[in-house]
Amino acid sequence: MAVGVKVRNNEDIDRALKRFRRQVNRSRVLQEYRQNMTYMKPSEEKRLEEKRSRRRRHRQRKRGDNRKRK
Repeated sequence: MAVGVKVRNNEDIDRALKRFRRQVNRSRVLQEYRQNMTYMKPSEEKRLEEKRSRRRRHRQRKRGDNRKRK
């Protein structure tokens, strides 16, 4: 995943840096990096995913959103 920004003619370096940061955030490079920094046992991953799923279902019920998501 290569993320890069070419500085345009007469473009301020701060503006180019802002575009670069935005692209990095959208590509989720840092999120993947941080996630892979530590090892998580498969059982912990499963438990965490179940917890996220419960919270997601709870929020959907609270909103009254009963349709299924992909």
